[in-house]
Amino acid sequence: MIDQLFDLIGAAFVLVGALLCFGAAVSLIRFPDVLSKMHAITKPQVLGLIMVTIGIALSLRTWWSLGLCLLIVILQLLTAPVSASLIARSASRSGLVDDQLLKVNQLAEDLEDAGYIRGEK
Repeated sequence: MIDQLFDLIGAAFVLVGALLCFGAAVSLIRFPDVLSKMHAITKPQVLGLIMVTIGIALSLRTWWSLGLCLLIVILQLLTAPVSASLIARSASRSGLVDDQLLKVNQLAEDLEDAGYIRGEK
């Protein structure tokens, strides 16, 4: 009885995580610009991955699967902000971000202080 309950809870976690990842994929197609897409895909994708790994750990119920799932979550939490920051910087430098839509553009100020002028190589 308890095994079936853990399997049911694990399946629910996997289903909700998959739906969050699907929402992130839809927002990748529907949102208009790079920053909106980046914002929309990073948060539900990370939460969806965490929920899927929790569901897998609950379904398998072994120490090695729990350790592997924990490692996956830690690596995702460490790399997602770095990759999002690099994508945003790259998009800004290549002119894909409309500066007029931003309320604060600290990257442009920092780049100007460093002597970088957009459009020059």
